Amino acid sequence: MRFPLFVSHRQLARKARLRRAVCRWALDSGGFTELSLNGRWTITPSQYAEAAARYAEHLGVPDFLSQQDWMCEPFMIERTGLSVREHQERTVANYLDLRALAPALPWLPVVQGWTLPDYLRCVELYAAAGVDLAALPRVGLGSVCRRQSTGEIGHIVATLAGLGLKIHGFGVKTGGLQRYGQHLASADSMAWSYNARRLPPLLGCQGHKNCANCLTYATQWRTRLLGSLAARGHQTTLFNPLPLQTGEAA
Repeated sequence: MRFPLFVSHRQLARKARLRRAVCRWALDSGGFTELSLNGRWTITPSQYAEAAARYAEHLGVPDFLSQQDWMCEPFMIERTGLSVREHQERTVANYLDLRALAPALPWLPVVQGWTLPDYLRCVELYAAAGVDLAALPRVGLGSVCRRQSTGEIGHIVATLAGLGLKIHGFGVKTGGLQRYGQHLASADSMAWSYNARRLPPLLGCQGHKNCANCLTYATQWRTRLLGSLAARGHQTTLFNPLPLQTGEAA
């Protein structure tokens, strides 16, 4: 496999045995599911850092490990009963905790918010804590996956990129990449799996009722997407499967 994978902690945590990765990879904390189900993090920073160290030891050092951030969608704020500011402060505090617990691991800080002023305030909170986000190889952009093809998100991404942040977009679908992909340093997506779940298997695929977990389907989807972006003049090298600098996962 020549392209990198974005793997959830919730999946890896279930595996008693881990094998060496054969491709570049990065870790998703599973925070959206965690907060949606529980309204809080049930995994402590120490537990998460210990798990991340285990993954790095057995799979190989990842491009990055997403922190345990706090999403700021209105329904998530309602779920936790906290404010956007509190979610941001907890997100910054968690990044500092993880960095202190396992400083050798490539932790990914996430900028959280809902409006542009929110995101800019979160950048300021990191700066006040001594974290220069622009100096880091990658910074995650949170709370955008369900509205990431909108003009509002395009403006937020462009503004943060203008500050020198090398942004990783979580759950960016085709529309989002076409709108503001040129401002992203990397991105992940499950759009291919959602699409495949609604369709019959590809011709020649056997043993599954759809291709929602099919490498062949995923590979073809990615190839079409990169071709489409190239035709629109986007910098598809940002999503190139060949080895780039540490932290660049597509």
